Amino acid sequence: MHIRPFQSADTEAVVNLWQACGLTRPWNDPYRDIQRKLAEQPELFLVGEVDGTLMASAMVGTDGHRGWLYYLAVAPEHQRRGHARRLVATAEQLLSERGCPKLQLMVRRAAPATTASRPPRESTVWLAVRAMTCSSRATTAWPIPSMARPASMF
Repeated sequence: MHIRPFQSADTEAVVNLWQACGLTRPWNDPYRDIQRKLAEQPELFLVGEVDGTLMASAMVGTDGHRGWLYYLAVAPEHQRRGHARRLVATAEQLLSERGCPKLQLMVRRAAPATTASRPPRESTVWLAVRAMTCSSRATTAWPIPSMARPASMF
């Protein structure tokens, strides 16, 4: 797999990948998410290609202290071959070069079987941490009625 920064021409392929991996949600327009990322640290939006076909992505960001990894996706037909592990390692390296000491990976518990539902298996630095992430929206689209009262915190 060849890893490189996202280019605008990748937009449709990336959105299709995210949809195939079950990462899109009705309240998050993936095209707007891409535009937002291109406005902030666009060099940290990574894609992976095999034989010229885009088949993986990782959206990375940092505030200097914590790095976050979103939209980590590998096309179902390319999973279980170490591609996600390579994307995560590249994200870790890019953040380390910026002096960022910590990388957080958010995984939805309701993720379908075709997406990552656990931290990378072969890493010695990932710990499952019992923590709560709170979200707030700066738009009138919040709160999302179906998410107003979660059944469980964890």
